[in-house]
Amino acid sequence: KTNPIPNYVFDENLQLDELEWRFTTKGQPTNYVQSLVTAMDKFPPSLYIAGPRRVALLETPTTLISSDQPRTSFKSNEQREILKSASTDFIKRLTVDNSFLTVFSKSFEGQTTKNEEWYGTAYNVKPVSMSALMRWKNPGSFPLFYPRQNIFIPSEKGLKVNKKPKKVDQKALTFEEKIKPIPPPTIIRDDGDEGRWTVHFKEDDRFGKPKAFLIFQLLTDELYSSPTKAVLGMLYQQSAGDKMNEETYDARLAGLTYDSQVLPRGVRLTFGGYNDKLGSFAAYVSSKLARNLDDSLPKDEEEFERYKDNLLRALSAFNVKEPYGHAIYYSSLTMQPRNFVYSNQQMVAALKETSLPELVDYVKTLWASGKGEALLQGNINKKEALDIVASIDKTLAFKTITPEQYPKRLKALPLPTRGSDRAVTRLSISEPNPSNKNAASQVTLQCLQTSEKAHVLIEIISAIIEEPLFNELRTKQQLGYIVSSGVKGVDQSRFLAAIVQSNVAPAEKLTSSILKFLDSVRDKLILPLNSVDIELYVKGLVDKRLEPDKQLAAEVTRNWSEIATGRFQFDRLQAEVAALLEISKDDILEFWDELYNSDSSRMLVTEIVPRTGQSSSKEPALSGTDKTLGIDDIDNLRAAGESSLA
Repeated sequence: KTNPIPNYVFDENLQLDELEWRFTTKGQPTNYVQSLVTAMDKFPPSLYIAGPRRVALLETPTTLISSDQPRTSFKSNEQREILKSASTDFIKRLTVDNSFLTVFSKSFEGQTTKNEEWYGTAYNVKPVSMSALMRWKNPGSFPLFYPRQNIFIPSEKGLKVNKKPKKVDQKALTFEEKIKPIPPPTIIRDDGDEGRWTVHFKEDDRFGKPKAFLIFQLLTDELYSSPTKAVLGMLYQQSAGDKMNEETYDARLAGLTYDSQVLPRGVRLTFGGYNDKLGSFAAYVSSKLARNLDDSLPKDEEEFERYKDNLLRALSAFNVKEPYGHAIYYSSLTMQPRNFVYSNQQMVAALKETSLPELVDYVKTLWASGKGEALLQGNINKKEALDIVASIDKTLAFKTITPEQYPKRLKALPLPTRGSDRAVTRLSISEPNPSNKNAASQVTLQCLQTSEKAHVLIEIISAIIEEPLFNELRTKQQLGYIVSSGVKGVDQSRFLAAIVQSNVAPAEKLTSSILKFLDSVRDKLILPLNSVDIELYVKGLVDKRLEPDKQLAAEVTRNWSEIATGRFQFDRLQAEVAALLEISKDDILEFWDELYNSDSSRMLVTEIVPRTGQSSSKEPALSGTDKTLGIDDIDNLRAAGESSLA
C-alpha cells in the first residue's frame, strides 16, 4: 500500500495472459459453454470470449479493446495506468475490517452449534476478538516485496514455430490417408546397453505450437523394492513438491510445468510448456532436486511428521471408498507383481515405521545410479534436444548400471483358470467401512493374448454386452445404481470386467446375476448378430482410433507409453484398425468361447461384503480354500502368478 506496484508487474501480467490467449488449446466443450454463460453476465457481447481470458480490456477510460489479435505490450501508458488505478483501488479495500476468516479443524468436533442447510456441515460463527483485530491492524514491519522479474516468460523470438503444419481437412481425407501411421520418434543418442542414455526425439510438425515436452527417466530397481521404499518415495515426492512450489512459481506463471515421480522402475522427471526457456527450466529444477538434496527434504522432525500424517490420511482414505472401488482395487491387485504395487495395508504399516533419517538416506540413492531413458518432442530441433540431454546428464551425474541390473518390466500375472469342473475362483472381502451398507461384485475375465486381433476382439465383446448388462441388472432386476462393464489393460494383457454395487442384494446374489447374464451372451447376444451389426461395432472402434490428436500432449503420452513399456509399437492404433477390418462373426464366437466358456478361461470374482444392512451376509474369512479366497490369500495368489511367469 505504501510502495506503488512496479510497471513490470503489469507488463508481465499482460504478456502472460496474452500468451494463454494466443496459444489456447482445445478443451472440453462443456467448460467452454459454462465460461460463455458466466461471461454473458459480466461483459458486453464483444467480450464474451475475451473478457474472462484477457486483461486491460479498456484502451481508454471509455473505449474497449476491439481487436482479437494478441498483444506483446500495452497500447499506451494510459492503458497501463487504467489497470494500475483499478489495482490500487482494490488493494485499498484489503483491510482487516473487510476480512472474513474461515478455519477448518477436526478439533472443533462437538463444539459447534449450527448446521449448514444442504450438507449438514457443523459450524460456528463468532466475531474475532478485539485484541486480535488490533494485532492485525498493527502488525509491525514485515519484509514483503513485489515479485522479481520473471525470467521464464518466453521472448517473441522464442515463440517462433520451426515447422508449420499443413492444414488438413479431416473430412476430405480418404480412408487410406487416415490410417497412414504418424511418423514415430527416432533415436538420436544411444550409448549402448551399459552406457548412459537412450534418447528418443521427434520435432513437431503437426500442432504448430511453440511448445515441447521433455521426459527423463532413470531406470533403477533400488527405489521401489519394498513397501518401506515405496512410501519413502511418496514422502519424497510430497516434500520435494512442497519445497519446489516457491522455486518454480515464476515458471508456472509463464506456462512451464514439471513433475517428479518415484516409480517401480525408477525416478522420472517430466517438463512441458513453451520451448523457449524449457531447457533452462529443466536444468534448474534438475539441479535443485539432484544436487541440493537438503532443499527437497523436511527441515526438521516436526515437518517430517506433518508430511507423514498427510500421507497417512491419504492412504487411510482408502477405507471410506465405495465398495465397488474396493472391488476394482483388489481385482487389479491380483494381476500385478508384488514389487510393482504394494497393498494399501502394507503401505500404511510401512509408513508408520518410517523416520526422517531413513528418508535422508533414501534420497541419497535417488540419482546415484541407473540407465537413462528420454523422450524429447515438440518445437525443438535435434541439436537443441541433444544439448538439453547433455545438460541434464551433467547435472544428474549418475553411475551407469549393467543390463543385468535393469529393473524388470511389468508383466501381468495370470488369473486362475476355471478348469474342467468350471469352478470360479472367488475373492471375498469384508467392506472396510463399517457404516457402508452396500455390497459389490466384480467378475473379471482375463485375456493374456498380445495380438492386435485379441485386443480389438475383447473391445468388441465389451461393446456388445455393455448396454444389455445395464438393462438387465439395473433396469429390469433393479440390483443397484452402479452397473457397468469395460476393458482395461495390464501390460499387454487385457481384461473385461462387469461390476455391480447394491444396497438391496448381497454380494452372492450380484455374482450369480452377473454370471447368469454372461452365460447367456453367446446365444442371446452374439449368435443373433448379422453383418450390419458387426460393421457398426467395428466402425465405432475404428472411428475412435482414427480420431486425430487435438493436443501435442496426447501424442507425447502415447509415444512415451510405447518407450517406457518397451513395446515400441508406435503404429499400434493403425495396426488395430487393420485387425478390426478383418473381424468376422466366427472370430467373435471363437474368442468368446475361449475367454469365457473354455476350461482354460481365466476368471476371478471379487466380492465386497458389508457388515450391516440389507446387503450384508456372512462375514468373509480372512483366509479360505482353493477356490474361495480371503484377503490374506491375495499375497499367495500373486506369488503363484509370479511363479508361473518365471
